[in-house]
Amino acid sequence: MAEHDLVIRGGVVVDGTGAPRRTADVAVSGGWITEVGRVDGRGGREIDADGAVVAPGFVDIHTHYEQATWDSRLQPSAWHGVTSVVAGNCGVGFAPVVPAHHQRLIDLMEGIEDIPGTALHEGLPWTWESYDEYLDVLAGRQFDLDIGVQVPHAALRVHVMGERAVAGGAATDGEISRMAALAAAAVEAGALGFSTSRTLNHKSVDGELTPSYDAGVDELLKIAAAVGGTGCGVLQLVTDFLDIDMDVEIMTSMVRASGRPLSVSLLQTHFDPAGYRTVLKRIAAANAAGLPIRAQVAARAVGLVMGLELTLHPFMTNPVWREVAHLPLAEQAARLSRPEVKAAVLARADQGEADSADRRAADRQVPANV
Repeated sequence: MAEHDLVIRGGVVVDGTGAPRRTADVAVSGGWITEVGRVDGRGGREIDADGAVVAPGFVDIHTHYEQATWDSRLQPSAWHGVTSVVAGNCGVGFAPVVPAHHQRLIDLMEGIEDIPGTALHEGLPWTWESYDEYLDVLAGRQFDLDIGVQVPHAALRVHVMGERAVAGGAATDGEISRMAALAAAAVEAGALGFSTSRTLNHKSVDGELTPSYDAGVDELLKIAAAVGGTGCGVLQLVTDFLDIDMDVEIMTSMVRASGRPLSVSLLQTHFDPAGYRTVLKRIAAANAAGLPIRAQVAARAVGLVMGLELTLHPFMTNPVWREVAHLPLAEQAARLSRPEVKAAVLARADQGEADSADRRAADRQVPANV
């Protein structure tokens, strides 16, 4: 008679605790791991894992599976050992929302994540307005993976401020209080936390900066404090770290105001190749001071789909390409194929990079209500 529901035998166990890998058996009963080591009892089902790695499912804390309202498979994560995902990162998402703002949120997601607007229009049922209604929609579906979501700052700003959020307007005290209350209510309803974006890379399909970019620090702190008042939830941020001192101060202030942990996306950038080391040192100092901040570092290089018809491509800052950017795609390609135009593009490449850096520095001003 089987003593276990399942025994996985002879695999290389990597248990996620940081312990050295080891060859072991794993027994499972009633949905729980009951033994790891040498398992003498038989299993109702047995798997020979010789030559394979046996590990817990991965938790991917940074995804944009906002298509969860119509997609149950959540691929490709489900293909690669991921068993739990967190969506609603970078301050973008689809709740709370009113019908008048559907297109705004679609344009923002299309621009930031290159998810085609046509797919979003086809897939999103828009059977919610409030965040708890959005959670109810997700709870009524079945997924191959476990999924958690965060309340996105951009959606909050558009919901409360309307077109003023898109135009970069400052929130009034009343609007900030309403956003804070909505964020706290979302966490109490089941959101994992609150996410925001302060990066120039996040723009709508029309080139508008993400609405959360213009939020003042007072707004961020009041929302963080409201989330902290629930006694649960996390904070998530993405920023350019063009001013490391300012960005670290914002992060530490949000953690102090909320008492909640914060994570921030961290990449190595071509305009400050050593900057990430400085950020890591500052985060280590914050943790030593009792402020739980973690850097989100990708396990592989970020991959981008580029093309003249997409939101990113190698020539987008080049002044020569800008002269033909208004032309239809086929004509752009024809112009760029000419030898003299190719030479001009290469000759002006450095100027394009310099112009881009100047714009980043000019745009990255502290909002007036900071």
